[in-house]
Amino acid sequence: MRTAMPEAAAEVQGILLRSRVAIPPDARSDTAHCRGMIRTGSKSFFLASHLLPSGLRGAVFALYAFCREADDAIDDGDDPMAELAIFRERLSAVYGEGVPDNTVDRALARVVHDYALPRELLEALLQGFAWDVQSRAYKDLGSVYGYGVRVAGSVGVMMALLMGVRDPGMLARAADLGVAMQLTNIARDVGEDARAGRVYLPKRWLREVGLTPQALIENPRFSPELASVVARLLSAAECLYARADSGIAGLPARCRPGIYAARKLYAGIGHELLRRGGDSVSQRTVLSSHRKFLLAAASLLPPRVNLAHLHADPLPQVRYLIRAVDELPTPEVAEGPRDGFAGDVDWVLNVFAELEKRDREVHSSGSSLRSGAAS
Repeated sequence: MRTAMPEAAAEVQGILLRSRVAIPPDARSDTAHCRGMIRTGSKSFFLASHLLPSGLRGAVFALYAFCREADDAIDDGDDPMAELAIFRERLSAVYGEGVPDNTVDRALARVVHDYALPRELLEALLQGFAWDVQSRAYKDLGSVYGYGVRVAGSVGVMMALLMGVRDPGMLARAADLGVAMQLTNIARDVGEDARAGRVYLPKRWLREVGLTPQALIENPRFSPELASVVARLLSAAECLYARADSGIAGLPARCRPGIYAARKLYAGIGHELLRRGGDSVSQRTVLSSHRKFLLAAASLLPPRVNLAHLHADPLPQVRYLIRAVDELPTPEVAEGPRDGFAGDVDWVLNVFAELEKRDREVHSSGSSLRSGAAS
């Protein structure tokens, strides 16, 4: 299960946290290394990162590089538990007194210091990866929320902190968005996960329609009963997306379009999956380039604020992360530059136009390879 990392083009401006001293040369080198990792390892995210203000990209690259390294090593390594232990040791070095000897870890350590990131957030992410390794079963929706909070809600909270957002209510909405995205991922990848020996759907819901996780793993097969569980999960995601909208609306103006675009695109995948009958076993749901562009354009209109959603209690599973943030002192902040709305329109649409161009090139390349193989 690839987690809902911030790959869905998010412009995260707002209030930027800045150091009072010049960035030393080694820090620039570490950040450049992380940037190079993303450029070669995740081209779509690298392009989408152009939605970020330049003053924030380095911090996001460092955070993403660590998360990506951990996800890849634990998910694809020969001994996942050993890899997990290594990354926990690396995290201890990041939060230790000395200077880590790993380039990515040094860059992350600076981000941890400058933005006051609680260790609990990154530990939550690693715990979620451990649950993947263990092929953990989830008895009910609350258990699935617990997983989503760790692998995606924690990332949402960290991204909010990078924007200078530390209000508990806003952090709760950031976690809602991350969990909603992860629920969409789970719904979309049912067949892929089952073939890998993992089931993230609530066992209770499966039993109610005569299914079991083990039967799904042994014989990944689409059925109307399974479709009903997928639809139910997407309904839960929609509730969280609605709650997150009020948080997005409260972000600084320059921040909203990209974050809202990410929300629209992920929710759009769920809508398309439902339109296809909820079959995420025999096919993988993707959005057309045209549909992506329309959703990105729609994100330029601010989401509506629903006070009931804005002030809703956080998910119980995320409260410990919000408490961890609240227990740390708030670092000094400096307000970032502000551009007009017209500039936001051009910025977001141009980047999404480039993303769609890349999608077309990749699709064309894949078609050519298949044609060559056939001949």
